[in-house]
Amino acid sequence: MKNTLLTLLLMGLTISSFSQESYTLSDASTLTIDGSSSLHDWTVTANTMEGTVAENGESITAVDFSVAVADILSDRAAAMDNKMHDALKKEEHPKVTFTVKDVNAAMGENQELKGKLTIAGVEQEVSVPTSITQKDGKLQITGESKIALKDYNIKPPTAMFGSIVVGDDVTVKFDLVFTKS
Repeated sequence: MKNTLLTLLLMGLTISSFSQESYTLSDASTLTIDGSSSLHDWTVTANTMEGTVAENGESITAVDFSVAVADILSDRAAAMDNKMHDALKKEEHPKVTFTVKDVNAAMGENQELKGKLTIAGVEQEVSVPTSITQKDGKLQITGESKIALKDYNIKPPTAMFGSIVVGDDVTVKFDLVFTKS
């Protein structure tokens, strides 16, 4: 009887050590995109994001994250937002997505999340440098990554009859906070 109880206890501990925890993106998350143009530098903010993360207690095993293109907005003017939304092909591809499957990104600094980033309908394999922390039932992923618009077949927007041109490189900065589901 003792051996049976001990075996069941060990099996339960083994199974629980392999269990997955699921986290959902919280409203405390932020994502901004910094870029330049021939006139001035600019920043836009992603206002609508969704995401989930799976982890096994020691590392992240999957990430699904998306940003609504229509809610990526600047503080400059609607004209800039409209040009950006057109460049991102908002009508045909209303979301930017990042998906990571079958990965083991450990907790800590200097981690790489390798996955598929889809912008304007073009999917690329990317490696995103991050810092991953877990505390008080929350999981936080922070970092920044440079993106070249040309890699996603995005023609940099222009204004003033082509005299103002957006630079090809942008920097995405993110502080994503996930809470246990």
